[in-house]
Amino acid sequence: MKLVLWSYWRSSASYRVRIGLALKGLDYTYRAVNLLRDEQADPAYREKHPQALVPTLEVDGVPLVQSLAILEWLEESFPTPPLLPREPLARARVRAFALAIACEVAPLSNLAVRHHLARELGLDEAAQNRWHRRWLEPGLSACERMIRAEPGPFCFGAAPTLADCLLVPQLYNARRYGLALEPFPRLLEAEAAMLALPAVRSAAPEAQPDAPRA
Repeated sequence: MKLVLWSYWRSSASYRVRIGLALKGLDYTYRAVNLLRDEQADPAYREKHPQALVPTLEVDGVPLVQSLAILEWLEESFPTPPLLPREPLARARVRAFALAIACEVAPLSNLAVRHHLARELGLDEAAQNRWHRRWLEPGLSACERMIRAEPGPFCFGAAPTLADCLLVPQLYNARRYGLALEPFPRLLEAEAAMLALPAVRSAAPEAQPDAPRA
């Protein structure tokens, strides 16, 4: 099976999928899509991803889009190590946490929103960051409450799950916007457990081939 990941180094959705691929121990070919140069709008790329977003994972030439759908496909196709618990209620709780980030928190910080804030509303970078913090704080507060009573060190116990794949990129973005994370000790505990894993560190934005070099 040939896997090709179309990714942008700082895209949180791409970061999620890279973490999933790394935790599953899967090899893939990396193809960079520079969002700052609007390479996602290229007609050839739109054939792969009609929304002109990243990531796209090609599986033997068949494109898969939307990060959560890709992660679910990875789980179904490569079930070891698992990213979802076996018990249905526990699986639903992990999915709920992942969806809280993917559907409620993360979209407000994507590049299209930043462009709108800058170009249409005339907000400078400092004002944009304040706007993002305004929405990140309640979203992450809810996520903190969702796992506060769960055993650690990861979001839902002793091993990484889909929830952790979503959490790490979201906290990375939160730091970019200057959000203080001390109020979220349980999220930070899970993040630290993830970042202690070599596989997860290999998926970090700065480790990608298209990341800017000093």
